[in-house]
Amino acid sequence: MTNSKLFLSLLLAGAVGTASAQSLKDAKAAMEVEQYGKAKTMLQQLVTKKAKDGENYFYLGQIHLINEKVDSAAVVFQQGLTADPKEKLNNVGLGTVDLEKGNVAAAEQKFAEASNNIGKKEYLNLYYIGRAYIDAPKPDYKKAIEYLTRAKEMNAKDPLISVALGDAYAGLRENSPAYVAYRDALAINDKLLAPKIGQAIISRRAQAYDQVLEDLNLLTTEHPDYGPIYREIAETYYQSSRKAPDEQYREINLKALEAYKKYLTLTGDNSVDAKLRYADFLVFSGNYDELKTVSQELAVIPDVDPKVFRYLGYLAFTQDKDYAKANENMTQLMSKVDTSRLIGRDFLIAGMSAVLAGDKAKGLEYLNTAISKEGEDDDFDAEIAETAFLKYQEGEIEAAKELFKIPAANPKSAFYADANYYLGQAAYGVGSKLVAAPEGVELTPEQAAAKYNEAKPHLEEAVRALGIAAQATEQRAKDMYLIPSLYYKGLSEMALDNMLGNPEAAKGIFVDSFTKLLDAIKASTKEDPNNNVYAADAHTYLGYYAYIKGDNAKAKEHFNQTIALRPEDAFAKQMLESL
Repeated sequence: MTNSKLFLSLLLAGAVGTASAQSLKDAKAAMEVEQYGKAKTMLQQLVTKKAKDGENYFYLGQIHLINEKVDSAAVVFQQGLTADPKEKLNNVGLGTVDLEKGNVAAAEQKFAEASNNIGKKEYLNLYYIGRAYIDAPKPDYKKAIEYLTRAKEMNAKDPLISVALGDAYAGLRENSPAYVAYRDALAINDKLLAPKIGQAIISRRAQAYDQVLEDLNLLTTEHPDYGPIYREIAETYYQSSRKAPDEQYREINLKALEAYKKYLTLTGDNSVDAKLRYADFLVFSGNYDELKTVSQELAVIPDVDPKVFRYLGYLAFTQDKDYAKANENMTQLMSKVDTSRLIGRDFLIAGMSAVLAGDKAKGLEYLNTAISKEGEDDDFDAEIAETAFLKYQEGEIEAAKELFKIPAANPKSAFYADANYYLGQAAYGVGSKLVAAPEGVELTPEQAAAKYNEAKPHLEEAVRALGIAAQATEQRAKDMYLIPSLYYKGLSEMALDNMLGNPEAAKGIFVDSFTKLLDAIKASTKEDPNNNVYAADAHTYLGYYAYIKGDNAKAKEHFNQTIALRPEDAFAKQMLESL
């Protein structure tokens, strides 16, 4: 969940101000247990009753950020700044909005205004700037540590700062200083749960899920009514399910769903915003049956958050395989939701939907954006390759070809060789059909040239992709793709060389591929009936090329090899008789 850590920034913030302090303390207490709907109501009342108290606006703006209402947060922060210009926290809030929208320079300017020439009592400005960098779409943990260190120098007794430092070091994967920071927070106040949760989930990055779950479940025995622990359990089960064997995936994933439902029960938040956050979790965890139920409830609410199109689009794509409907919903999402609220998976689903609905250009643009936004727990290449292979098997070659282009362009992808092989196969299939004359039809030279020019880019793409697949160094990929890649690369080159259309002008650009193919077959210890077919064809094409170039001895040698592999080959017999 993109904002799952944000609640930590709101724990135990000391109440300051005048007579409204107790009420503000109540709102913060509701935030601590993630009762955001309840806290929102309290803060809206505080803003109305104490319209000149800028701090109330700041915390209300924080609620909007948690609910991904970035524009609403900006409005509230600005109102707070207007009502109480001396309260610099709202400047921090506006800077956080800039970070959420990717405008780092504007954020830094506002943070500078909020952090310069401040007194010791304003250390929270530094703290919330640090938290903003931690919780940003693109976190900057080092910047966070700079501001949090300054905050700690101003007030070493606020455990809030140590918790945030722990989160920042954990983000940098520096576990030792993270543990120290969480320990420091507990030394100040051993009743705090935020540092205990932080210590428990720090091993999640190392995929030590069993240990994390053991520690979190221990916390639930001590604090059974503290909802945020169950949310962390849900996210841990979800991440664990992604690494589990296929037969265990669903069982573990359902545990994630049960834990999140427990979290919702304990927080008691039935607001639309809470349902939207729940739907987001269902998206991340892949619980589409439950998502369908929640989406149907949300879709009938007037003026509901346009994020509902995300859920409808995902469902149409994954469950219904209705790519036109998925494309329609994702297009609505992209047009109605601020880009700062879009996640990598939105672009993934939008991209695949667009490609499969026929809009290749838009689809590839979205897919490339998805890859650029891929998180550490994502594997978009795998999902794109899986969908592409499914379309390939279903005979939708053009769509499969476009999808394979994404992992085929990423040498770091685990599907690099696989994607290039199938991309090459698909491109060869398209190109070979375009260059071939219809059965029983004799083309004029002009018609043949036009068909060749149309087929050429597809055949060149096939040569490039199959060449990459043939050069794979991983043993699995070599075993699967070396021989067939060389075969279809040779066929693609032969079509490009116009070997059969105008053999006299052929340059033999396919000779190297077929020669390497024969060597690879000879060296192979794997029994494959296709190898005889590949070898017989290779000898036939090499023999014919030798014949038209006047090397009759080599031609005869190749055609004899063809007959040895395929005794009834009529063309080879005819050529041997001619020779």
